[in-house]
Amino acid sequence: GGEEQTRYCTDHSILFRQESYFAYLFGVREPDFYGAIDISTGKAFLFSPRLSEEYAIWLGKIPSLSYLKERYEVDETYYIDEMESVLSSLATGNENVLLYLLHGLNTDSNKFSQPAIFEGLKTFKSNLDILHPILTECRVIKSDLELNLLRYVSEVSSAAHVEVMRETRVGMKEYQLESTFLHYTYMYGGCRHCSYTCICATGENSSVLHYGHAAAPNDRTLEDGDMALLDMGAEYHFYGADITCSFPVNGKFTDDQRMVYNAVLRAHKAVISAMKPGVSWVDMHKLAEKVILESLKDANILLGTVEEMMEKRLGAVFMPHGLGHFLGLNTHDPGGYAEGLERPKEPGLRSLRTVRVLQEGMVITVEPGCYFINATLIPAMENSDTSCFINKEAIVKHQNFGGVRIESDLIVTADGCENLTNCPRETWEIEAVMS
Repeated sequence: GGEEQTRYCTDHSILFRQESYFAYLFGVREPDFYGAIDISTGKAFLFSPRLSEEYAIWLGKIPSLSYLKERYEVDETYYIDEMESVLSSLATGNENVLLYLLHGLNTDSNKFSQPAIFEGLKTFKSNLDILHPILTECRVIKSDLELNLLRYVSEVSSAAHVEVMRETRVGMKEYQLESTFLHYTYMYGGCRHCSYTCICATGENSSVLHYGHAAAPNDRTLEDGDMALLDMGAEYHFYGADITCSFPVNGKFTDDQRMVYNAVLRAHKAVISAMKPGVSWVDMHKLAEKVILESLKDANILLGTVEEMMEKRLGAVFMPHGLGHFLGLNTHDPGGYAEGLERPKEPGLRSLRTVRVLQEGMVITVEPGCYFINATLIPAMENSDTSCFINKEAIVKHQNFGGVRIESDLIVTADGCENLTNCPRETWEIEAVMS
């Protein structure tokens, strides 16, 4: 399991959140545990740190092994210093015990999970290749219990987004919107953690895809005429939501805001209507791009045929990120690139977090967006392959617009999908809530 961390060299502990694979198998909330499952019998073993008496003074009652066994519903509980002897006792005949250790690449972060290390490990044979892809594939298809947790946290997060809409006023700070969301999900949903850093972007900030980081800490003042893009999700018992709402901070859409918003909403609806088992996620991404490009052409922002725009990958100029990602214990849940699947190289498509065909039981976000980002627009206007499609006068008018993203969380069902997100999406619904 995960280890407790401190803030750099201090004794200030960072609030612990369990490593996701360990949470998936054992559900343990505390740090510094080990777990094992005997593949031949299915028996589950949990190994607890042997805590000192000082623990009881500072952190509370020391849990007994019997308590841990009952709480986490495992077959056996021991202390970590007993692990070598317990695992050795599982040997059959003269064969040494083979340990399958978790080690593999997360294709979203390009970081590797670190295999377990403990005293006595070298006395066992071990394999670092087999377990990770199997467990990752298990996590791709959610159980009924997992789906119920995701339904709950999506319900709480949706309600919190609605509360933020109601409370938004010109003159507030972006961080006040974040604060409203955090308070609501914890106060009324029992969600101590968020599943990721809140993105509370207004005005031009809404074109910064992962705004809200340390160098851009949701601190702008909301101005009349701004669009807000709020990407926030709570976490409950390790499972998270990931929802984005976009709306005018003054509660009334301008004609330009309505045009861009409805372009994204049409793409959002088109994808959800087309989703079902057997559908390619790459095709869904292209569908979203196509619908957005059609809307921008209708608004005279783009010129030419949409088919030619798609061939030249113009959609990536306005939506440089992928359409969505698996959701579960991680915001970007693993399994998007199973063995044999290669990441596309074309603009936009190379940002896809999965290229898989949809299967029943997958949970995936649908988050099309349309952004006016100088870092993508200027090169496109300077490139002869794409500049011919761009109405430069119209683009200049929208350069300070920012962006719109609409994100919902979906379960793939036997004949379609179930939308877990319950937020106002139509422009008239948003205006009614904000009034």
